Amino acid sequence: MSDDEKPGWFGRLFGRKGTSDAKPAEEMPAEQVPVEHGPAEAPVTPDPLSPASESEGQPDFATAADDVSHVPPPVSEPAPEDPDKNRIPDELEGADLQPEPQPPSGEAPEPDESIAEPDIPTVEQAEKRNWWSRLTGDEPEQSTVSEAQPPAEADIQPVDAAAALASDAISGAVEGTEKRGWWSRLTAGMRRTSSALSDRVTGLFTKRKLDATTLEDLEDALIQADFGVETATRMAEAVGKGRYEKGISPDEVRAILATEIERALDPVATPIEIDSSKKPYVILTVGVNGAGKTTTIGKLSLKFKAEGRSVMLAAGDTFRAAAIEQLRVWGERTNTPVISREQGSDAAGLAFDAFKEARENGTDVLLIDTAGRLQNKAGLMAELEKIVRVIRKLDPEAPHATLLVLDATVGQNALSQVELFSQAAPVSGLVMTKLDGTARGGILVALAAKFGLPVHFIGVGEGVEDLEPFAARDFARAITGLPKE
Repeated sequence: MSDDEKPGWFGRLFGRKGTSDAKPAEEMPAEQVPVEHGPAEAPVTPDPLSPASESEGQPDFATAADDVSHVPPPVSEPAPEDPDKNRIPDELEGADLQPEPQPPSGEAPEPDESIAEPDIPTVEQAEKRNWWSRLTGDEPEQSTVSEAQPPAEADIQPVDAAAALASDAISGAVEGTEKRGWWSRLTAGMRRTSSALSDRVTGLFTKRKLDATTLEDLEDALIQADFGVETATRMAEAVGKGRYEKGISPDEVRAILATEIERALDPVATPIEIDSSKKPYVILTVGVNGAGKTTTIGKLSLKFKAEGRSVMLAAGDTFRAAAIEQLRVWGERTNTPVISREQGSDAAGLAFDAFKEARENGTDVLLIDTAGRLQNKAGLMAELEKIVRVIRKLDPEAPHATLLVLDATVGQNALSQVELFSQAAPVSGLVMTKLDGTARGGILVALAAKFGLPVHFIGVGEGVEDLEPFAARDFARAITGLPKE
């Protein structure tokens, strides 16, 4: 074959023989049938002089055999081509595909991959996937809330949300939905601390003689429960006194610890006393953000009213709109008047006005709320000093009680709070809240040992009944996991 007769690449690609005239059939290679997926069929040898077939939707490509001249095998009679090979069946054409019959219960259906659509997320779905799902390739969790559903009211009106939460808490308290004794609530609230301490004691004193190493481990356990170093050392010494190299049971150790805790707390377990000769008897509440001052005021108002006293509330936390609304809800539910101003008002002026109105009305108790402030912020502590100065213009002895509300979950930081708040206001007593949220309830013992301030109330939950006057013996036995005597 001459150079003019050799087919070019374009010709070989499409089965053509260059620009020369068509060669006789004996010089033409046999066309090869394109490979198709599916069951094998008999090879078809089309007319070599006809152009490439398009009936299959694809051109019949030539192969490298075009470069070699050879004699084709005898041409057999081509098999008749099925004209309906690629036709869509009548029952499927123009009709919606019906789902396959469901398999019996307990068997997962097998997807039909021949007609399945590729699972490509839309733009909206891709945007909803969080970073972890995009990083790992996991599918995002499907929300059960309709996209058309408007955002919750709490997300739009935080003031109303805070008032609603206060409303729910007060409703449960007023209606008395949970009738449990104080001991059961106390032991349930102190369970995290008592469990952690009891587990350590049981592990240390089971089948083991008491020695110096054991006492050091016990001291470490007490320090971890926030009893303080000095208190923990004294209590460990009490356990080891006269018992070295002797066996001692975990119950005996818990009994000794309970006795030492009660001895430390008994001097500060003092209930608050309302002097009826002073009207109003002014109680100022102070503390850091989130300690529970507003909720404590609401609970105390219910207790004082239950004693037959008239009460007035002053919403002195003028920096937080939710606190004002929350105190208003307490007032509405307990039928207690609330003195409040718009957000951002001067807190000292509000306290002054509330004192005057309570005096004019002959109110027995005036509870004044204040904004939460960090003990290391000099400007906010100076404002607290201003509130005290303004109140004393009406009564030099006011406030008659200043309650520092402490969050038990802050641990040793409570020591710093007592020290610095006592410099700005005449702190006369403590209220310890959220003892149910920590395993380090021994902080109350450390506070008693260092400051000796009266502990009037402790809180072990959200309900009104979960704030009760402090009793040293009950607390000591609850924190050590001992039953009530």
